[in-house]
Amino acid sequence: MTTEPIESTGSAPFTDLSPVIHATTRWLLSAYPPRPGFLSFRLAEEQVRAAVAIAARLRYPTDLEAGLLLITGTGGAGRLDWLTGSDVHPTPGEPWRAQVDEVLASWAAALLTDADLAVAATAIAPVPEDVDRLTAPDARDLAAAAELRHPDAMHAISALHLPELTRTLAAAGFRGWL
Repeated sequence: MTTEPIESTGSAPFTDLSPVIHATTRWLLSAYPPRPGFLSFRLAEEQVRAAVAIAARLRYPTDLEAGLLLITGTGGAGRLDWLTGSDVHPTPGEPWRAQVDEVLASWAAALLTDADLAVAATAIAPVPEDVDRLTAPDARDLAAAAELRHPDAMHAISALHLPELTRTLAAAGFRGWL
């Protein structure tokens, strides 16, 4: 497997996409809840946040692209809710849902369900978040995020934008599927 990391294109730090990363992480955790308990939630949250951060770095690799996202908006959680059946009882007053990025949710779902893909994406798009729970999960991590890591459970979401993810990784040098 050959990979080339994404390099910064300017002297400014990578545009802050933390509201989008937070909202997309929150959506994934609400649509595919971790096992009950605080520790399980935190372990699952770390895995999902790392996957979404890597997806964001891959999807919006330059400050210009990230800035354009912040100007144009993400599209929200509507289609994802519909696909997962979460739109049956919408909860009013949740403005964070407008910040959910469908492509990031899809790419993060793919990273959560495919360890080789997660390792390759991490090599191509390094992020400041700790990615060990995503790329080398232990038994507690896997148990906490069992539904989030189950390929069948996540298929409806991960399949949405998988071809675009594979093209993005291939363009950056990933040759793992050849």
